Amino acid sequence: MAQQVSYFSPGPAKIPHEVLGQLQEELVHYKGTPVSVMELSHRSKDFGNIIDATEKVVRELLGVPDNYRVLLMHGGGTGQFAAVPLNLMSRTGKADYIVTGSWSSKAAQEAAKYGTVNCVLPKSERYTGVPDRSCWKLDPEASYVYYCDNETVEGVEFQSVPDVPEGVPLVCDVSSNYFTRPIDVSKFGLLYGGAQKNIGCAGVTLVIVREDLITNPLPVCPTVLDYTVMAKNKSLYNTPPTFPIHVMGEVLAWVKKEGGVKEMERRSVEKSRMIYSIVDESNGFYSSVVTPSSRSRVNVVFRVGEDGGNEELETKFVDQATQCGLLSLKGHRSVGGIRASLYNAITVDDVHRLAEFMKKFLQENKV
Repeated sequence: MAQQVSYFSPGPAKIPHEVLGQLQEELVHYKGTPVSVMELSHRSKDFGNIIDATEKVVRELLGVPDNYRVLLMHGGGTGQFAAVPLNLMSRTGKADYIVTGSWSSKAAQEAAKYGTVNCVLPKSERYTGVPDRSCWKLDPEASYVYYCDNETVEGVEFQSVPDVPEGVPLVCDVSSNYFTRPIDVSKFGLLYGGAQKNIGCAGVTLVIVREDLITNPLPVCPTVLDYTVMAKNKSLYNTPPTFPIHVMGEVLAWVKKEGGVKEMERRSVEKSRMIYSIVDESNGFYSSVVTPSSRSRVNVVFRVGEDGGNEELETKFVDQATQCGLLSLKGHRSVGGIRASLYNAITVDDVHRLAEFMKKFLQENKV
């Protein structure tokens, strides 16, 4: 009998098993057609049905208002680091960036190529949470305010939507926690995220943008990143990532069947609490530098060993976990330690297996 495997990769991440089974069948013949789903023309009626169904389930699950466009784009989250300023910076030539981790920092660096970037927070050598609103410096004349809702590297997550000056659009990278909890889309000018963590496989980026923000891109904006062009052509200006779009649609259909984003939120809370409780009750053997009020529900980052972590012990932890079928737990190289990514496709049973391993490892290795 094959070993049970639980895959905690930060991305590309686990896809629900029943979705994979369906996709496997469609790789040869898609719904009675003589061709693979990967071979369908993006101009065909069959693919038209796929992209329409994908947009429909996105709108249904998140309650997307009618004055927002749903775009399915190339380039991943990193592509949107450039697309956002290229499309929105022209309003005033400057933008506010709330930098709370590695990804928002990279986004700010990219945006600085196209306008003036104001870092809302004081510069930090180590990202351990979302600083109190009292220390923020927001510009009421900014073209937009940008933040990353969940920093996968550091394990920092916003627990509420930031308040911004009236009339300034709020832009959010939700790549790693898209569809893990309800979102009031009307509070945002733009939301985006790569699919490869919670909603599909690598290759497509889901952008939800308010219609009034897609009219005036910078002249240097490449056509493939131009929201105006993509909206006008319903994401079909050029050949889109057809198979990843189909996978996204099927994964979101699975989310709907499982109970929607409210149920995903309930599971996220249950799964993350299971791990954080062990960390907090380990008397320092496991530790987290993230402020409890900013701890991520989907990327649980912690160290192993007293005094803030022991690299030799952490290597042992990862090796033994791998032998037990608990895969991809090594932390990001920039912060070290352990990272358990608890995305939607990770089951409560998967996390229970990890929790039991952590308890056993603690008993066998504590000083």
